Amino acid sequence: MRPIALSCGEPAGIGPELAAAAWSALRADCPFVWIGDPAHLPSGTPVTLLDDPARAVAASDSALPVLALPFAAPTQPGRPDPRNAAGVIAAIERGVALVQSGACSALCTAPIHKKALIDGAGFAYPGHTEFLAALAGCDRVVMMLASDQLRVVPATIHIALSEVPRALTPALLRETIEITAAGLRDRFAIAHPRIAVAGLNPHAGEGGAMGHEEIDWIARLLQEITGDFTLTGPHPADTMFHAAARARYDAAVCMYHDQALIPIKTLDFDRGVNVTLGLPFVRTSPDHGTAFDIAGQGIANPSSLIEALKLAQRMAASG
Repeated sequence: MRPIALSCGEPAGIGPELAAAAWSALRADCPFVWIGDPAHLPSGTPVTLLDDPARAVAASDSALPVLALPFAAPTQPGRPDPRNAAGVIAAIERGVALVQSGACSALCTAPIHKKALIDGAGFAYPGHTEFLAALAGCDRVVMMLASDQLRVVPATIHIALSEVPRALTPALLRETIEITAAGLRDRFAIAHPRIAVAGLNPHAGEGGAMGHEEIDWIARLLQEITGDFTLTGPHPADTMFHAAARARYDAAVCMYHDQALIPIKTLDFDRGVNVTLGLPFVRTSPDHGTAFDIAGQGIANPSSLIEALKLAQRMAASG
């Protein structure tokens, strides 16, 4: 068994305390090695400093395995320090190197704070996902939010709603569907994935009464796409996410951010996991941010990070 690499994320957020809580809950059942500055972990956290991640499996029973990465500054919960930006970036790079070399089975990333990275290190990427794609040399990756109840993939992500109709092209939607199908097959061990595609407009346009994209090109594109998967749609998004509908597909491809994220966060807010499909390695992340408002108080819920680590373990085993 190879451990999962867990990058520390923003040290002034809840990442360090969640790492300690996740280790306490999982231990040797799901061994991981935390990459960061051990001084940023909660006081009293049992730690084993490693120079070889292979030792993490044996060490996990008694202490949190740590690959120490010294940061430039101490941390104060809730107050990100741009001086630590280079360390946050280096932890991600180290995690990617470990999975690429085979020393770790998967990468799990704690939340980052993009402004601190920009201010402290001129970070040139919109977020984690784009940085990981660049490190892996990938032109296109897909964001999936996954839980035991639902998997969703937004075709467009962090753009204004007014920009979605222009950004949503046939090429983008086709690529999103094909990467999703490959990810379900290769990472989730679903031999013949079932994918449901939402319409862009209310009631999937209702025959053109509420929008024309479905008639103009979306329905035709879905008929043209073929592969070792079942594809249905475009479906009215307001009837796609009740229990009976969810039983008919393995993942839903949605047209924009909130169309995808509202259902999964309503159904399973604490256990949703962010998965990046299209990378040459497994990457998961908890589906929440740095939570500066509660950092250091010991009240942050570790459920999403625990689920992210467990899912990374399962996905690595499937691949």
